Amino acid sequence: MRVNVAMLPIEILQELNSCYLKIQAIAQNENWLLLIADKKIDPEAATHLGDVLHYLSEAMGCVEEIVEVKTIQNSRIINSKLKTIRGGKKAPLSC
Repeated sequence: MRVNVAMLPIEILQELNSCYLKIQAIAQNENWLLLIADKKIDPEAATHLGDVLHYLSEAMGCVEEIVEVKTIQNSRIINSKLKTIRGGKKAPLSC
């Protein structure tokens, strides 16, 4: 992860998603579950980890809204420019 570098919303979303997947893997890890079952760590730890996943998910949802809006806006801008280039005609694009 980059530190002290400006990040685009999509990069923030990717980092949050990466963190979510790592924490989710821990929460489902057999050793983690055994630590809790054997009371080697406070059983509240499982609750705290669940809370972290919940709040990360909420934060990702907020960022997703921005990413989706930017994607829609960018699509509209591109479509507008393509219309201008084509002189208002809807000709198929070639790759």
